[in-house]
Amino acid sequence: MSSAHYTPPVNPLPPVVVALVLFIMGIELAFMAGSRGLIGGLAAVGWRSAAIESYSFYTSQFDWMLQTGEWRLEYLKRLVTYPFVNYTFTRALFVCVFVLALGKLVAEVFGSLPMLLVFVLSGVGGALIFGLLLGSGAQLVGGFPCVYGLIGAFTWLLWRKLSLVGENQARAFQLIAVLMGIQFLFRLLFGGAPDWVADLGGFATGFGLSFLLAPGGWARIVSRIRRE
Repeated sequence: MSSAHYTPPVNPLPPVVVALVLFIMGIELAFMAGSRGLIGGLAAVGWRSAAIESYSFYTSQFDWMLQTGEWRLEYLKRLVTYPFVNYTFTRALFVCVFVLALGKLVAEVFGSLPMLLVFVLSGVGGALIFGLLLGSGAQLVGGFPCVYGLIGAFTWLLWRKLSLVGENQARAFQLIAVLMGIQFLFRLLFGGAPDWVADLGGFATGFGLSFLLAPGGWARIVSRIRRE
């Protein structure tokens, strides 16, 4: 068979998805190697704890900025950095699995740059909602708000598809309803931090951004404004 007609059994992953996963897992591998004394010497044992301290999002810092009106870059950067530091390797692995699956779907429809924007800005949106709704003392770490942003974009695609075929668009929200239900159940049984607030904020951000970032999205909005 001619190589010109060869079709791979699995579509290749978009480079932006691969880059995100490599970046997240590269950080995790450095933490693991450091904790085992393979790199970095004795100081490397505390790399993860130091990174969480330096890059996680704290509501106390956010509240301070709101109250004083002083917007420090040192605190603002945490809106973007916290998703790339995770408490455990397992959590980071789950984030990467979702990025591989959902990031691929979103990037293939939206494009690589819009998919990256959904991922990053959903993390920002999730942290802002987290900071506004929770009191001082809460901490946000890990990439799940960004993942939920991708779920929001994926939900938008289903919602749009259902509207085009005349089906009930509420069905598009079944996935987020199930995931939130599981989160609430685990929280009732085992307790834990109220990270679901940031996850839901990330989902809402990803869903909302899809109206702008989907192909032709801005043109549809402008057209609707002109008709009104």
